[in-house]
Amino acid sequence: MFRTLAFSAVLLFAGAATADTRATIETSMGKITVSLDDTHAPKTVANFIRYAREGHFDGTVVYRVEPGFVLQMGSYDAKGNQRPMHESIALESATGLTNLKGTLSMARTSDPNSATSEFFINLSDNAALDPTPGAPPNTTGYAVFGHITGGQDVVDQIAAVPLGGMTGPFPPESSPLKPVTITKVTVTEAPATPK
Repeated sequence: MFRTLAFSAVLLFAGAATADTRATIETSMGKITVSLDDTHAPKTVANFIRYAREGHFDGTVVYRVEPGFVLQMGSYDAKGNQRPMHESIALESATGLTNLKGTLSMARTSDPNSATSEFFINLSDNAALDPTPGAPPNTTGYAVFGHITGGQDVVDQIAAVPLGGMTGPFPPESSPLKPVTITKVTVTEAPATPK
């Protein structure tokens, strides 16, 4: 299933003159705002936006909490049911972005090109999730596509919730005891900024 993750990191946005695409992830514990890097990971960002605008994430839960590692979410509701997903996308990890704390990456299976709607937030610098040095481009690692710009306190609170629930594909020791719900994900584009 989704025993593996996907979330390649960011934070090195070299002052581009493109529109700044942002997303707000509203949860039952507060709001998390993110900047989406459509310059470095355009296909991955387009995939995320598609799901967000279709309302796919609304009413799903954070089903995996690994303190010091990741929070994972995407398609499971509070009853453990998985929502239908679109076709998988090609891995977009050869971008120069790394899985740093506060970045968002796409989850996937062992197949590099299997990411759909599952994504995770890195709770620490996770270099082990970056592409393997020397490997052919876009064959290893997890695709980072954004970074947190607000609500890190909310992320930290979610990372500290009691575990032992039965929601999603992971064992109880990784599942929140009380569901943490994503109530809505909205995407907006700010006006382009000058170089």
